[in-house]
Amino acid sequence: QVQLVESGGGLVEAGGSLRISCAASGRTFSTYTMGWFRQAPGKERDFVAAISWSGGGTSYADSVKGRFTISRDNAKNTVYLQMNSLKPVDTAVYYCAAARGVGPLQFASYYSNWGQGTQVTVSS
Repeated sequence: QVQLVESGGGLVEAGGSLRISCAASGRTFSTYTMGWFRQAPGKERDFVAAISWSGGGTSYADSVKGRFTISRDNAKNTVYLQMNSLKPVDTAVYYCAAARGVGPLQFASYYSNWGQGTQVTVSS
């Protein structure tokens, strides 16, 4: 089991950039697939990006492809989401999640551990 804590959220203008982080506890972080999801008010939690345990494989939602980059540093037990060219529609609470084994990366049910979320607000 890992415990996850997100940080780095905030208010940014449209077109700007922000990097959010997720720090994990425990010595098994490097064995987990990590994902980022987001949830806007009144909407479902949506997949944003995922990265394999080694960092060699990544997956992105079409809405963020080319603008967001997921990465991880297993030595620091941390996963990052670099967000560029931000748009007001990117405003949401962003959640970090961890999963083990092979499964459908885009589905929240695949992930067993979740952080508390960090708010990202993009102003127009």
